[in-house]
Amino acid sequence: MSGVRVHVDRDRCIGAGLCVMSAPTVFDQDDDSGLVVLLDETPADADAGHARKIAEHICPSKAVWVTGG
Repeated sequence: MSGVRVHVDRDRCIGAGLCVMSAPTVFDQDDDSGLVVLLDETPADADAGHARKIAEHICPSKAVWVTGG
């Protein structure tokens, strides 16, 4: 999945934290707001697959999306 780029929209994020639980090397949550923080916008293959799954099936607010790959 080379060439994958992960994007987040903090305005859409509801702070559910499912992304962090599923891919903690790619996502974190802001301590103050609880909103998503992108740690790695170009993750390696395994993490890119997790990020794509989060974007397509897990994030309840659709605040995560993946391009490329």
